[in-house]
Amino acid sequence: MAKLVELRDIYKIYSEGLESEVRALNGVSLDVDRGEFVAVVGQSGSGKSTMMNVLGCLDIPTYGTYRLDGVDVGTLSDNQLSKIRNREIGFIFQQYNLIPGLNLAENVELPLIYTGMDPIDRRERALAALEKVGLADRYKRFPKQLSGGQQQRVAIARAISDEPPIIMADEPTGALDSRTGLEILRFLQELNKEGHTIFLITHDNGIAATARRIVRLSDGRIIEDRTQEVDWI
Repeated sequence: MAKLVELRDIYKIYSEGLESEVRALNGVSLDVDRGEFVAVVGQSGSGKSTMMNVLGCLDIPTYGTYRLDGVDVGTLSDNQLSKIRNREIGFIFQQYNLIPGLNLAENVELPLIYTGMDPIDRRERALAALEKVGLADRYKRFPKQLSGGQQQRVAIARAISDEPPIIMADEPTGALDSRTGLEILRFLQELNKEGHTIFLITHDNGIAATARRIVRLSDGRIIEDRTQEVDWI
């Protein structure tokens, strides 16, 4: 059976050929199975954000091959990449990226609009996702009426609304206090238990400790790849 993610000799080079060129990824190879919980760890400038963009089909590598569920991502058109992002990957960002003028249900429905789903089915999916994060009773409220932790829970609901197999969480606790951050990490662990493959992008070793596998980057290279025992939060 093919790996869910296969990276082979991935390079992402900015200003290629110039003296000031930057190798944000410098020969990265990685295999990830379905259902893994992987923390991609590194300091600023290590390449972790670039790696997230490549894994999430937000950017394509300069060189190398990325196969997602057996499909060579480098051969796909922009439209095909957009469909993969919409159907296969749920994104959770540090700053939530909710739209202020939309209520919670409408925010969660956004990814479903692009699938062509019927409006009634969209609303049912959105409410079910909000129920999962404990906010279904507030679906008519707007983001500014919520705490930071509640907004991130809405962002999680949006990410899982179309039940994507992959969840890409970019510093999801970075704007939260420690107690609320643990709550968000608990949600990610629960999603992993349900079968979602989780990529947790972080600079924080304590946050990374909640993942079963740690991939550490430095200067665009993988310097550590190990599994660990994890105590569920």
